[in-house]
Order: sequence, then structure tokens, then C-alpha cells
Amino acid sequence: MLAGFFILMVVELLGELLRAAFHVPVPGPVIGMFLLAAILIITEEGREPAIVAATQEPLQRLSHSLLAWMGLFFVPAGAGLVAQADLLKREWLPILAGVIGSTILSILATGLTMYFLLQPRNTAPQPGHMRP
Repeated sequence: MLAGFFILMVVELLGELLRAAFHVPVPGPVIGMFLLAAILIITEEGREPAIVAATQEPLQRLSHSLLAWMGLFFVPAGAGLVAQADLLKREWLPILAGVIGSTILSILATGLTMYFLLQPRNTAPQPGHMRP
């Protein structure tokens, strides 16, 4: 698991360096996770260099361990809810409207994105063939 954490920290560091170099308004760890996703997609398609292929097993072990303990990651959020209970009681309506509104907007954005990305592409007609 130590190798898996090391890989995650290196990718996060790369993301942070890219964020600082290009002044991108996205957190470095987010950029790093996109880099890691790209690396994993490349390795899935079988075009991986040997060093990248060697990272898959430690990352798999780490991800299975982290998923097994995923419930603990929600403890700080639950503690924050309890600590801010009186604020939640006072401002429940705007919070509820924001949660429902953002959920609906994200579902619409995802649906429209999928709709446009999964459209069949018009290809150029083959020589000798006529389009109807």
C-alpha cells in the first residue's frame, strides 16, 4: 500500500506543479487525479510503458483498501453537520433549494453531454456512393 500512496502523492505533486506553472484556477490534486485517470486509461488500452504497467497493482491494492474504509471518510462531514445544526435549522430552505437545484442541473448537464457525445457522426460519402 505504501507504493500506492507514493504514486498518489507523486501524481498530486505533478498536478500542483502544473497548476502553479500555468496558473490554472483548479486545485492541484484535481489536476493530478485527471492525470492519474489518463494514465490508467492509457494502461487499460494496452499501450502502456513497462513502468506505468507496474503501477497498476499497488494502485489496485490501495483502492480496495480505501474503499473498504470509505465509511470513515464521512465521519468529518457528519461531525460538521452536528456542529452546524443551528445554522442548518435556520437556513434549511436555501440549503435544500441549492442541493435540489444543483442536482437537477448536474443531471441535465450530464444528460445533454451524453446525448451530444453519443450522436452518430456524419462521415464523408465513399467515392462512387451517393447520399440520399
